[in-house]
Formats: sequence, structure tokens, C-alpha cells
Amino acid sequence: MKKIVAYIKPHKLSKVSLALHGVEGLTGISVMDVRGFGRGQVDDAHTSKTEALLDFIPHVKIEIICRDTLVDELVTVIETTAHTGLRGDGKIYISDLHEAVRIQTGERGELAI
Repeated sequence: MKKIVAYIKPHKLSKVSLALHGVEGLTGISVMDVRGFGRGQVDDAHTSKTEALLDFIPHVKIEIICRDTLVDELVTVIETTAHTGLRGDGKIYISDLHEAVRIQTGERGELAI
């Protein structure tokens, strides 16, 4: 099992989520509104780092738990539909997930997702 975490621009959420609905085998996604900053945010000589920290950039965080076989397709879908070509398009992270448990039934592993 894998966990995919993607940070995208808020205006791309509808396009990304519609594209993800088309992926067979995807069991669901979680979406959160988040704010943050990345490298290169303070390019203006008149803006201090302290001032920049008060001006976090809004993004959307998408979390997906999936089977290993879906990872490449899901990442491609997110990458292509979230892309604008502008700085700050976002990031996608992929990590191994050791266990999952469905609270209702007690199922574990891939059966729980």
C-alpha cells in the first residue's frame, strides 16, 4: 500500500478530483485546505522573511491511500491536471504505508482500503 500526498493550487481541485474519479480502483480521497510557503517566496528586497511568513500561500492537500499498482496512474493524473506551468504548482509525495485497519469490520491491509 502507498500513501500519496499532493499539494495543488485551490483552483485546480475540481479538475483534479474529476480526473481522479475516472481512475478505476481508486477507493477515495481526502481533501484539506492548507497554507504554507516554499523556497523563493522572498524575492523582493523590500520584503523581509518575517513579513513573508505572515503571508502564507493557500493550497489544497490531497491524501490518497491506494494499492501499489495504482500509484503511477494516480500521480500522472494529478501531475497533468494540476499543472499550470507557473511557479508554485505544488508537489506530490509518495510513501509506503505499513498497515490499514477498517474500524467498522476490523479488516486489515488492502482489504481495509
